[in-house]
Parts: sequence; structure tokens; C-alpha cells
Amino acid sequence: MLYYLFTYLDKFNIPGAGVFAYISFRSAMAVITSLIISLLIGKKIIQYLQLKQVGEVVRDLGLEGQYQKKGTPSMGGIIILASIVIPVLLFAKLGNIYIILMLLTTFWLGFIGFVDDYIKVFRKNKEGLAARSKLIGQVILGLIVGVTLYFSKDVIIMEKVPVEELTARERIELIDPVKPYYGEGQISMERKSLKTTIPFVKNNEFNYAWLVSFIPEKVRPFFTWVVFVVIVIFILTAVSNGANLTDGLDGLATGTSAIIGTALGILAYVSSNTIYANYLNIMYIPHCEELVIYASAFIGATIGFLWYNSYPAQVFMGDTGSLALGGIIAVFAIIIRKELLIPILCGIFLVENLSVVIQVSHFKRTRKKYGEGRRIFLMAPLHHHYQKKGYPEPKIVTRFWIVGIILAVISIVTLKIR
Repeated sequence: MLYYLFTYLDKFNIPGAGVFAYISFRSAMAVITSLIISLLIGKKIIQYLQLKQVGEVVRDLGLEGQYQKKGTPSMGGIIILASIVIPVLLFAKLGNIYIILMLLTTFWLGFIGFVDDYIKVFRKNKEGLAARSKLIGQVILGLIVGVTLYFSKDVIIMEKVPVEELTARERIELIDPVKPYYGEGQISMERKSLKTTIPFVKNNEFNYAWLVSFIPEKVRPFFTWVVFVVIVIFILTAVSNGANLTDGLDGLATGTSAIIGTALGILAYVSSNTIYANYLNIMYIPHCEELVIYASAFIGATIGFLWYNSYPAQVFMGDTGSLALGGIIAVFAIIIRKELLIPILCGIFLVENLSVVIQVSHFKRTRKKYGEGRRIFLMAPLHHHYQKKGYPEPKIVTRFWIVGIILAVISIVTLKIR
């Protein structure tokens, strides 16, 4: 909103109004605003939740110090979501297709998480919203995001296309001595594409259309978008649930999300800048620079929430926050064509997810084979395994953060390691 106001005022040569045209300024303002909002409203929301006795329903896991968490207010994810949405509405271009998708993701998954927390807290139902209902909500969102990215004319990338592959019309419109060529017989042009970034590969690109190249050409377009949408749904669901599982220790999911958000913000910035994209020889994505503002608000919101969520936590984010954080990260990565980096960048989420899958599958298999279930980990998700081993909660969280930072650095470095 402020972007449009100051863009209008700049027409009258008002001093300082033109600064809103710069992504760097608006991103800085988004970080500062989200931090201020989270710190200011955080305390009031916590007091309100305490007044309404909105305490976390803590299952007895037999962990040392767990009783201290009983009664700690939940649904603190409201603080995170408000601290993201308000700065984005103030400083971003709201007509940008990518900002629209990110806001939709924030509200959609935030609402699903809120309903889940409401059932747990107010109806005293430990199970919360049925897993099937959560999954349906995530699938519908994934469908919307996937279809939009596939069919929207605003979702494009800059490609280096061999001249011989151009159509007759494209040759007339694009081949111009003034326009830059990239190598022998190549020209740069904006076009729809299903290409994405793949790490540790020389050309650094993978095209989802290759997955259906064996299908007859007449029906190939249908199967192409179906495959793409299914992949989007899978990624969104997996990362969202991974963040939800990681939210088990004070500050763990919050700090990990802040680290991931910082890496995604850097990747979005270099992907939206022609100079950096050309220098790094990575995919240039027009109009995705607005996502840097969203990432800035995301970082400020998570760090601000960490003020209250660090050990010992004054508030828990609940599913209101964790489901939304995971979904935001997934959709953001998909938009900037870095979703295949998620196993590295979101390695903490992945390991937490896998620890539960491995534990449950091994328990069922051994129970069927030996008559009694056996476990690989002392407890799943993985962070509880270390708690059972006697590690203090702050030490576990700090070490997970360190691993998260290492993974974030590796993810960024993959832009040059091929």
C-alpha cells in the first residue's frame, strides 16, 4: 500500500518518495516493521492467551522438564502470520502474481492450523483436526499453486534459446542487433517453461516436461501439467508436515525457519537480478524481486517470535504457525525454481520427517514379524531421541540450528558447484 502511495507522490517530485522504488529499501523496511510488530503485539497476544487460558495440551512423553511446558499459551503462530502479512501489504507490489500466491499460502495454511489448534485447546481434543482434513486442505492449496504457476502468463523465466528453435514470428520479433546474444547462435528471451534448478549438475537445470517425453505429443500437455501439479502438492505437503513435526522444542522450528528463510531470500534476490543471474549463470526469473520483501518480512517475523519462543518458551506457535511456515517455505522455493534444493536446505525438516516414518514402519514390521514392536530411535521425531539420551533442550536446539546454517550455506554454494 505504501509502495503505491509513494509511487504516486513521486510524480510530484516530493523528496524521498522515490526511495520506495528500490527493493533494498523496501526489504529493509519489511524486516524492521515485522520485528517491531512481533515484539509489540507479541506480549499483548500472550497476555490475552493466558487470560483466556489458551494453554498447550501437552502429551505425557516421559521427558524431563516436560511438566514445565503445561499451561504455556499456544496459537502463537498468530504473531508470526500478522508480522509477515502486514509488512508485505505495506511494502510489496500487491498485484505481483508471486506475492498473491505467497499471501494465499499464508492465510490458507494459517487457517488450517488455527482450526487444528482451536479444536485442541478449546475443545480439549488432543488429536485436533483430522489428519485427512489437513491433507485435503494442503492438497487443494497445492492444486491452486501448481495450476497457477503452470497456466499464468505472468509466470515466466528468461531462457537462452538456440536461434534454430525459434518460430518464424519469434525470429522477426526477437532477432535484433541491439539485443544481446549469449554464445554462438543463442538469444535471451522470456517464455513459459517448466525448467527448474537441480544441484550438482553441470547445466544446473531440469525440465519437468522430460518426465512425460515418452507420452504421445497430442496428450502430452495434459500429462505435463498433471505431473507438475502432483509434484507441487507433494513438496508442499511434505515440507509443511516436516515443519509441523520439527515444532517440538522451544525455538527449534522458529530458528530453523528463520535460517531457511534467509537462504531463500538470498536465492530470490540473485534470481531476480540480471547481473547476478548472468554472473552466476543461473536462471533469471523476472518479477520475482518482490519475493525478497516477503522473505524479509518472514525473517523478521520468525526472529521476533523467537524473542518469546526461545527457551524457556513464553508461547508456542502451534499448528497455526508451523503448518504455515512449512507451506510458505515450500511455495517460495517452488516459485524461484529451487524446490529440488529442499532436501538440502530443509534437511532438518527432512530428517525429522524420516525419523517418524522409519520409526513407525520399523515398529509395525517387527511387531508383525516378532510379535512385539521394536524401535530404532528412543523416541521420534529425532529431537525427542536426543532428549531421551539426556541432552539439555537448549543444546539440542542450538546444534540443530548450526546444522541448519551449514545446510543453508551448502544450498547457496550449489549455485556454483556443478
